[in-house]
Amino acid sequence: MEMIELRTLLTAEGLRLLDEVGIVDSTTDAAAAVGRLRAAGHSPDLVAAVVTQARLRTRGRAKFGDFAARMLFTRAGLEQATRLGVAAWHAGRFRDAGRTHVADLGCGIGGDALGFAALGLEVTAVDADEVTAAVAAYNLAPFGAEAHVRHDRAEETPLDGIDAVWLDPARRTAGHDETTRLRAADYTPPLDWAFALAARIPTGIKLGPGFDRTDIPDGVEAQWISVDGSTIELVLWSGALARPGVRRAALVIRGDETHEVTAATDADDAPTRELGAFVHEPEGAVIRARLIGDVARALDAGMLDPRIAYLTSDTAVTSPFVRSFRIREELPFDTKKLARALRERGIGRLEIKKRGVDLDPAVLRTRLKLSGDEGATLLLTRTGDRRRALLADRVG
Repeated sequence: MEMIELRTLLTAEGLRLLDEVGIVDSTTDAAAAVGRLRAAGHSPDLVAAVVTQARLRTRGRAKFGDFAARMLFTRAGLEQATRLGVAAWHAGRFRDAGRTHVADLGCGIGGDALGFAALGLEVTAVDADEVTAAVAAYNLAPFGAEAHVRHDRAEETPLDGIDAVWLDPARRTAGHDETTRLRAADYTPPLDWAFALAARIPTGIKLGPGFDRTDIPDGVEAQWISVDGSTIELVLWSGALARPGVRRAALVIRGDETHEVTAATDADDAPTRELGAFVHEPEGAVIRARLIGDVARALDAGMLDPRIAYLTSDTAVTSPFVRSFRIREELPFDTKKLARALRERGIGRLEIKKRGVDLDPAVLRTRLKLSGDEGATLLLTRTGDRRRALLADRVG
């Protein structure tokens, strides 16, 4: 979205049409909406702006639920925005630490700022891009004077009266549509500046979950977050926002449930053991936080292989920090023999998961030529140099 398109939308006619168009979920829906609006005599520029925004609003429901129906988006801003439920968790950290006025530096379209404002915190939202800042101002308008938006660079934003900072460095190239990932050395604002800021004022810094652990500063809490099976981010908490004695944390959100495992340091790995009745796959946040050993001990489980993040146990105990599978049997790790075994068992619905083996599950699925009414999970992994195919059922 460019400024001229935003100005076209931010008119009484543009906003009215946007509300009237409603859900645009596919290319067919978009074409139909364009046809209706053009037939009604609206200009091509207005129609394009309205239909594009309607489609973004429809996609935005996955992150913002019903709130998306009154928000504006840029394509890049929506892709990079924090989900509303996660933003509420971020905001809760600031509220619980007694913070009252948060500077959201690099606010994007305002996803996290919405979370702060919704919890009653005063928020100053800042973005270096003029269009993005204008979109954030629109999205935060319902919160009135408690939510301020500035078009400014993070490094040049005055912090008078601010008692905490939320910082989401730009990790992709500038733009409102297609962008590409940057190296950590090229983030804006620079990480050296961000870490120096975090050393003098309580700060939360949002980074990608694959951020190099060796670059994490001493004295901060590193919290990895998984949502419904996807590891979405790493947050570094400093000062009053960091919990005493916690340096590693894995927060797992499944639907409306949240669970967390914390530690003062990386956990020692559990010892390896022979395949048991169950295999457990740790959540990505647990793996990234290197807390697999603590989770394994809680399950009375061991590592299937010291280099692969699969746990195994004999007891029917599961945990919110793993996905658990009851092993039916071990099958040959050979495509033809595997296909024959699956046909004999009538398995036509197969979830394929792999760790530690160089194999494309989509290609394998085609070669297996599945048929039948039964369902199962196939775990493909190895112990040492031995490749293994484990037929299993999900139990948690």
